[in-house]
Amino acid sequence: MSSKYEGFSALKLKIERGVAWVTIDHPPINLFDLVLIQEMDRMGRELESDDAVRVVVLQSANPDFFIAHADVTLIQQLPKNVPSKPTSLGWFHQMVDRFRTMPKATIGKIEGRARGGGSELLLSLDMRFGAIGRAILSQPEVAVGIIPGGSGTQRLPRLIGRGRALEAILGCQDFSAELAERYGYINRALPAHELTPFVERLAYRIASFPAPAIAMAKASVNAAELPTVEGLLEEAHFFNQTLATQEAQERMAAFMAAGGQTYAVELAGIGA
Repeated sequence: MSSKYEGFSALKLKIERGVAWVTIDHPPINLFDLVLIQEMDRMGRELESDDAVRVVVLQSANPDFFIAHADVTLIQQLPKNVPSKPTSLGWFHQMVDRFRTMPKATIGKIEGRARGGGSELLLSLDMRFGAIGRAILSQPEVAVGIIPGGSGTQRLPRLIGRGRALEAILGCQDFSAELAERYGYINRALPAHELTPFVERLAYRIASFPAPAIAMAKASVNAAELPTVEGLLEEAHFFNQTLATQEAQERMAAFMAAGGQTYAVELAGIGA
């Protein structure tokens, strides 16, 4: 592994078959303190530029905590005089948004509690999967007099709708994996013993596909937040770029050579 990944104390990394497994290991509760925030920022930067990585999975070494929440003592140190409205993203916003925009698929594997900033980091990932009976998500900030300030008020409404987002943000209650799945907070709730095998299968499957196709498919989906016609123009541009790659030409030829577009092969499902 590259020496650029050395020097982490709160994160452990394993890169295998194009998948970067990032394990949060910051006892006792994986508090999102300055150490963990700085390391997550650095890890995101390194993974973003690593051509050997196509998928990033965030998980925890602690079965009870994914990330407890942001360090309240850090929040207490922020300025009490209201500054001017910002015109660019702050450090924490940049850190979590990098996982949304990096040209890799990003996946959260949730066992344990992910509240506040931990939830906001997960909301910035492309996909989230939780263990039934173990995963808990919430945005409890309003209960202590503030609001979710690390992207929660923007990510949740886009995922689950305004009413349900306000239920979560104003209610400050924990969401079980099952309820989080029903609301769209996470992709799927799985029995605890099935979570790791499922995420492994999905991560390695995605990582087996061409990197340009992964990156441009994600960029095109991100463009869905644009007005429809602008988004369609982005999609057309990304499609044309993938079509021009050698990998696409070779894979389409292999698909046809393997019996693509024949009754029997289509019924079985190539690549299923």
